[in-house]
Formats: sequence, structure tokens, C-alpha cells
Amino acid sequence: MTREQLKKTLTVMKNQCMPKHRVTNEKVGKIEQGVFIAEHNVMCYIACVYKLTQVVKNDRLNKESITKQIDILYPQELKESVKRNVADCVEVQYKYDDPCEGIFYSTKCLYEADPPNFIFP
Repeated sequence: MTREQLKKTLTVMKNQCMPKHRVTNEKVGKIEQGVFIAEHNVMCYIACVYKLTQVVKNDRLNKESITKQIDILYPQELKESVKRNVADCVEVQYKYDDPCEGIFYSTKCLYEADPPNFIFP
């Protein structure tokens, strides 16, 4: 897939998770640009998107599942960089008891590790 095709696919998840967690585009529309609003409903929205992409097991991001999805969905030129960042950032979530909060900060880590290659709907 190209980056644009991946974004389009992820938009389906965004449209399902936004109403479920009562978030607006003002709150979640700039995550890909590094705007992370630390509100619980935003945190759970991010977790929802990842759940729908089937990379969450037992309420935590699962590195093996994420790696498989990267292999399937990501453009070739992004795969290795993103996998490296996932290996580092997935551990961040375990600093937090709340699964939504943990996934939020792992996602923020992914952005901060490599802003140009970060993709989120």
C-alpha cells in the first residue's frame, strides 16, 4: 500500500472510534502532526483505532501483531524504521496502569521517534 491508501484504510477505523469515544476532529484530527491532547476520551479513541487494526491483546499493544500489520500494510520504504520505533515505544505503555493511557503514551513515543514516518488517522 501507499501512504495515502493506508491513511484511507485507517480512516474507516477513525470514523468508527470517534463517536464511540465522543471525540471531535478538533481533538483528534492532528494526532498525525504530533498534537496529542491528554484527555481520557482521546486516549481511549487511540486505543480503539489500534483495537480495530487488531494489534491490541489483553488491552495492550502487541509488538508481534503490530509487526505483522506493518509487513502487510506499510509502504516498503517505511517498514524497517517503523518496526524499530515500535520495538522501543511499545514498552512505554507498561509505565501506566490504565490501558488507554499506556497506548496513548506509546503512540506519542512513536510520533516523537520519527515524525515524518508516523501514520495515524
